[in-house]
Amino acid sequence: MHKFNGKEYPCCASLTMGVIGGKWKTVILFHLIAETLRYNELRKMMPTVTERTLSLQLKTLEEDGIVKRKVYTSKPPLKVEYSLTDLGKTLIPLIQSIAEWGHVTAANFENQ
Repeated sequence: MHKFNGKEYPCCASLTMGVIGGKWKTVILFHLIAETLRYNELRKMMPTVTERTLSLQLKTLEEDGIVKRKVYTSKPPLKVEYSLTDLGKTLIPLIQSIAEWGHVTAANFENQ
């Protein structure tokens, strides 16, 4: 058994999928690889995600230590930025491999 953030997983693969699995977490992480983004910037990059889902996924990724949320309150309007933590950055090769697999797979199906 593997433990992470108070949860138990039967194997290391299930732990990984527990942290980054689901429809939107990997997409969020993919967009945060290149740069720090504000909530609205992420929202524009993912037009089919609901605001509630995006907020919940960001919160979960933050709780798991994958994404860092920085709030600037020095002057209005409130500004919130999201970026990968050091732990989140260790996922970059995995996220890039997932994206490459999707690119190659889509290209193969387009050519059929």
